[in-house]
Amino acid sequence: MKTALITGATRGIGNAIALHLKNEGFRVLGTATSSAGVSKLEEEGIEGLALDLNSAESKEKFWEQVEKKEVQISVLVNNAGITRDNIVLRMSEDEWLDIMNVNLNSAFYLSKKVLKMMLKLKWGRIINITSTSASIGNKGQSNYSAAKAGVEAFTKSLAREVGSRNITINSIAPGFIDTDMTQQNDGVNTDELIKEIPLGRFGKPDEVAHLASFLCSEEASYITGQIIHINGGLYM
Repeated sequence: MKTALITGATRGIGNAIALHLKNEGFRVLGTATSSAGVSKLEEEGIEGLALDLNSAESKEKFWEQVEKKEVQISVLVNNAGITRDNIVLRMSEDEWLDIMNVNLNSAFYLSKKVLKMMLKLKWGRIINITSTSASIGNKGQSNYSAAKAGVEAFTKSLAREVGSRNITINSIAPGFIDTDMTQQNDGVNTDELIKEIPLGRFGKPDEVAHLASFLCSEEASYITGQIIHINGGLYM
């Protein structure tokens, strides 16, 4: 049985991916930032682990828990992400650094950890969840857009480094997906956004999860270093 680790697995895209992989027979480890989130994952049949990607202490404790499970992780989905929206002139250093720590630095930290396992297995899949904002930019999200663009560049470089070891590295760049994060976007006119999307609607977490599942499969073994957009035609 292959083992998958999904960060930010309690809701939205991360939860959909975790449940899809579980249903496909993976042993799934999922991270949550709260004890309530860990309990929710356990109820869904996912092994919940607490992880605050903005805390060095939390990351250390988290990895100690992973090692105690004596698992060999063959699939990593770097999904956890946060926003700290502000225009550059008003953005604080903390608002910039928090986004970089959670959305970019965590991909490096976790990928480096699991790659050691994947090299032993001679098989692996790393999927980084980015965003169309990495390609088109969003007003008030220079930190978020920059972090996601960094993850996409990291994806391509890492794919070149480990491709010969039967390990694929890809990014999925969702557009507007119907999740808690998009619903909490204060001041955003949803109707106006939908007018910009050729398919005329927001995407669903399950649609992103199906794509992630495919990238984890043997059928996707010749796909690596790619940024795959799923956005209803918002960005082409």
